[in-house]
Amino acid sequence: MAALPVVLLLLLLASRPPLSPVGASRRSGGSRSASQVCVEKSLIFRSNTPYPIDIVSGPGVRDPLFCVRLDDSKLNYFQQPQDIKESDFVEFLEKYGRHSFLAPSQVQPSFSAFYRAGDPILIYFDSSSVLSMLKQPVKMGASGLCVDGNPAGFLDSKSTSCTRIFANLSKSCMTDPALDAASYYRDFTVLKVPINDTIMQPMKVNVTAVSPPGAPHMKDSTCTNVVSEVIYEIEYSGTSGIQSVSVRFKVSNISGNSRSSLQQHFTMHFWTRTLSHTLPRSGNPGYINGAPLLIANSGAMQHMSILWSESDGSCSRFLRHIVQFGRNMRTACKISLSPVLEDSNCSYMQQKLYEAFQGMNRTEDFAITGSAHSTQAEEWMTILIHNCSVQAVNCTSCCMVPVTLEIQILWTKVGLLSNPQAQILGARYFYQCHPLKVWNKNLPSHTEFLNLSTVPVTTVVTFTDMTDWPEPPRGQPQMHWKLPFDIFFPFKISLICRRHLKMFCRAALSPLVRSPGWCFVLPPHAIAAISRLYVPCHNQRLRNESIRCWSNIPFITVPLSRAHGKSFAHRSELKHAKRIVVKLGSAVVTRGDECGLALGRLASIVEQVSMLQNQGREMMIVTSGAVAFGKQRLRHEILLSQSVRQALHSGQSQLKDMAIPVLEARACAAAGQSGLMALYEAMFTQYSICAAQILVTNLDFHDEQKRRNLNGTLHELLRMNIVPIINTNDAVVPPPEPNSDLQGVNVISVKDNDSLAARLAVEMKTDLLIVLSDVEGLFDSPPGSDDAKLIDIFYPGDQQSVTFGTKSRVGMGGMEAKVKAALWALQGGTSVVIANGTHPKISGHVITDIVEGKKVGTFFSEVKPAGPTVEQQAEMARAGGRTLAALQPEQRAEIIYRLADLLTDQREDILLANKKDLQEAENKGRLALPLLKRLSLSTSKLNSLAIGLRQIAASSQDSVGRVIRRTRIAKDLDLEQVTVPIGVLLVIFESRPDCLPQVSALAIASGNGLLLKGGKEAANSNQILHHLTQEALSIHGVRDAVQLVNTREEVEDLCRLDKLIDLIIPRGSSQLVRNIQKAAKGIPVMGHSEGICHVYVDTDASVEKVTRIIRDSKCEYPAACNALETLLIHRDLLRTPLFDQIIDMLRVEQVKIHAGPKFASYLTFSPSEVKSLRTEYGDLECCIEVVDSVQEAIEHIHKYGSSHTDVIITENEKTAEFFLQHVDSACVFWNASTRFSDGYRFGLGAEVGISTSRIHARGPVGIEGLLTTKWLLRGDNHVVSDFSEHGSLKYLHESLPLPQRNAS
Repeated sequence: MAALPVVLLLLLLASRPPLSPVGASRRSGGSRSASQVCVEKSLIFRSNTPYPIDIVSGPGVRDPLFCVRLDDSKLNYFQQPQDIKESDFVEFLEKYGRHSFLAPSQVQPSFSAFYRAGDPILIYFDSSSVLSMLKQPVKMGASGLCVDGNPAGFLDSKSTSCTRIFANLSKSCMTDPALDAASYYRDFTVLKVPINDTIMQPMKVNVTAVSPPGAPHMKDSTCTNVVSEVIYEIEYSGTSGIQSVSVRFKVSNISGNSRSSLQQHFTMHFWTRTLSHTLPRSGNPGYINGAPLLIANSGAMQHMSILWSESDGSCSRFLRHIVQFGRNMRTACKISLSPVLEDSNCSYMQQKLYEAFQGMNRTEDFAITGSAHSTQAEEWMTILIHNCSVQAVNCTSCCMVPVTLEIQILWTKVGLLSNPQAQILGARYFYQCHPLKVWNKNLPSHTEFLNLSTVPVTTVVTFTDMTDWPEPPRGQPQMHWKLPFDIFFPFKISLICRRHLKMFCRAALSPLVRSPGWCFVLPPHAIAAISRLYVPCHNQRLRNESIRCWSNIPFITVPLSRAHGKSFAHRSELKHAKRIVVKLGSAVVTRGDECGLALGRLASIVEQVSMLQNQGREMMIVTSGAVAFGKQRLRHEILLSQSVRQALHSGQSQLKDMAIPVLEARACAAAGQSGLMALYEAMFTQYSICAAQILVTNLDFHDEQKRRNLNGTLHELLRMNIVPIINTNDAVVPPPEPNSDLQGVNVISVKDNDSLAARLAVEMKTDLLIVLSDVEGLFDSPPGSDDAKLIDIFYPGDQQSVTFGTKSRVGMGGMEAKVKAALWALQGGTSVVIANGTHPKISGHVITDIVEGKKVGTFFSEVKPAGPTVEQQAEMARAGGRTLAALQPEQRAEIIYRLADLLTDQREDILLANKKDLQEAENKGRLALPLLKRLSLSTSKLNSLAIGLRQIAASSQDSVGRVIRRTRIAKDLDLEQVTVPIGVLLVIFESRPDCLPQVSALAIASGNGLLLKGGKEAANSNQILHHLTQEALSIHGVRDAVQLVNTREEVEDLCRLDKLIDLIIPRGSSQLVRNIQKAAKGIPVMGHSEGICHVYVDTDASVEKVTRIIRDSKCEYPAACNALETLLIHRDLLRTPLFDQIIDMLRVEQVKIHAGPKFASYLTFSPSEVKSLRTEYGDLECCIEVVDSVQEAIEHIHKYGSSHTDVIITENEKTAEFFLQHVDSACVFWNASTRFSDGYRFGLGAEVGISTSRIHARGPVGIEGLLTTKWLLRGDNHVVSDFSEHGSLKYLHESLPLPQRNAS
């Protein structure tokens, strides 16, 4: 009987009319009804309730009210968010003065970092205050002996085994800790996270031994209770580090006394608990625990962050902790100040400390909810800031400086009780200040002042919960009080459609409701769509019912929400699309013979749609294919219906030619609809997704009631994570009506699936409409013609410049119909992409590529970019490069000289722009220290750049057009081979603005057009350097020869412009180079993916030279690609003073050593064994390996090297020449540092990169590497027939002297 009120309540709820397309109705001047619960602020209630809602406004209402109609107000809960002002901030703080998550005494200390996968796990011995690592012994060498120094890696679940040999078992049994179980858990604790600060109790995790054995002991000649297997179970949390550690043992006995052995096994197993509670469902815009707090400065969104402490206790200049909602934090560090504080410096010192606390950009506003948009002013509030006064009280020579920042955040939960949403009500930056004595010039010289070099500062973040929860209803508790109201988001639902009472029953709605059979009624139009579902049923009791199906619907929280009404302006924004319509054209769904479906393509499309659906998006499909599928079935039936007599009398030859009657399209549609839907259902079932079929006609959009029913059905299906599959009901479709498009406001007639998809996209307020056809997109002329070019972005108004061809082989519409439908959808606020869904190479990922923002098909946009497209830039660069190549060498040199002068003349502007880039990089905290160093420019760097550019100008006088070969073919027939530019270069570089003028100068000197794509972290620096480059080019009218790509083009998209770009040169990390080499299709890539450089120390090496060369190769700039990574040492040098000097030098330089396999086998206690001999460390780390000869060193380099730079150190000239001749690398040196592998050091002036490829250019690539050749033949009425057997001319093939090069 307890279930009866629930059924009645849900009957009332479900019987209400469906929501309008906008989700709410606005009534001006109306008043709310008694059954409504209303709040004034509706910020976080948008589209987040399944109930009928109203927005009530009128003369007596100050702000619009957001109202939800409920039959029992006790079943739900709304809290009116309170206004927090600066005057009452402290009052609320005291009233709700409890900490929301952790008390101050429980606040975790500031951790410097979280364990990364593979990091060693730290342990701490309290008795001796020693910090060490948890070990997992491994075997070494062929004998498999145990190496105890190997650290266990975080999240590295694996098992190892090794052998121990005992020379004196009776002694080892009592003294060897490896045999005693207590040494694996006693006397130490495991640290939750790696730290470099004071070890505090909350950081420690005790190791729990499960049934630990006793200590080993000798019994007769047998050592008993010896540990033979150790198994660690380590529980970790993604936010709090290691949570618990337990260890289990297996023991055995060892007999004998001399040369006894033991096989030991070690296992590390990492695991994490499954969340007992469900994650917030998709659509909750409130803050989620652990999500970063959003703040803004002048409209730019970023994450709130606080100070980060380095290992030495100083405040990091570049790294900051991200503040997460619900996590109280406390950090402490020291900020360096000038040695003496003066009166005039007080304001400056205050400002410096304020900037350190807040970051370089002053925070102004914070986001009320976790999904706030930067353009919505009502979603942001101003942060209250309480600063220090300039002067201290009663101290004329003091300066008040902030030493503590307390970030106080007041928040509350509002909204539906079943799904409350966290909203921030107020935030305050409260600075606590401390007076510092300063030096006053007017005071006597003997007056004391405080001489501080550092100031200790602290940041505290506290969250205060201000939620006023409602009192529980009086009376006897009833079941329906616990019923969650997210009824459209169940975990597992059972859909049952009965003939008399169509009921939607749920077998398990949530953990709160365990009783089976809870039922509620859905509107008939939703039941009609759901009744078409088919998935196997697992409930034996329901086997005889009408229709039943199961659907596994995951809870996925994704940051996908935006205010509808304006389409996306750029492709890169498509990744934020939440609701997507995919239109499948007839040519995509059907086979080439038009009889049957293209099953492979269809399966691929279903897989992509399922993938996006499981990401939390709402997918809809508008499909064709019913006619084609029905035609196949009907043709098959007609052939089978032929009688055997007809077949025999007609003969085999006539049977083959037997005519199939023309099939009426409506009949084919009727026969094909069920089969098409059954195929979709079977495919989607493989991904645990339900699909529902909806058939519509144009009349359904003209009838207002039908249109509302359709809208309500689609919304309810989407809420239940069901994919609607929509098609025109071709079985009953009326004849096409006259074109009524755009006759009136927002009207488009449904004549085909293109117009249907556009109409549904606008009706359902979708973010993206993907139209798949059999062409790549829109072309500026009919596809297939010689000059046809794919239009990347199509703007309203461009249709006049497009010529439409004929329609596809099947279907009712053509490209013109698609463009009209797309423009109409674009006008309605939906972004559109038209792409090819039939191409075998891209159809398997075309939909996901479009959503990821990749350059696929034609993108419809209302926003035209201010500058040219990247294709136009490439064409401008080619035209400018050809003009540049035609200039005189002196003119090209003049341009480079001018650019070198501009670098020094405009030094201040360049450094100012670079400072902005550095500040933004520091605030975001995303760049590692080596990348920040590369990003930084200085006066010395600019001077070096200018010197290098002048070297290029001086050495490039005869680069282009230089004759490198002359041959006289015959009399008066001369052939020349001359140098010419390659064409258009694409140079992609990361966080290195100094690369831009270098590469530009080389391109100018070689007459090449240039496209530059720099990292966004150096945007300001690149912009001014490019401006100066174009200013230099302008002196000879070739400004367009060098182009900087500022659009949102992805690197992968640029690598596809094979008709516009001739060579790609990547400058950056090895990962960048590998990605570009993988993405480039049809364009050669010049560069190297890795710089694994070797130095081989021969037996005849000089002691003085070895340490100098190794130190310079490894330590001068370890992040460079030409830095030493592997040190090869001749075996005879082991245990010699030279070897000891090498090790001592590396230790002094703090170089971490990894032992190669052979080197480790020579050592009793070796460093960590290298994981791979093909490792480029890019840091103060290197591998040391032992070789037996110079020949073995060469073989090692060929096997593990990257053909970059390799060095031999020896005084034996014969050995050195053997090494130089046999090592097959781009650069091979004798007694010189690997760091000489550089274009500037080679005298090339600069380089575009270092190439390790086998063709064209190798090593540092300067001007010569950017040139190719062409052949010039000068004749006088020569024809090939003159040189035939009976001709009058003979080939001479005489080599002619080359013209003298320009000595200047």
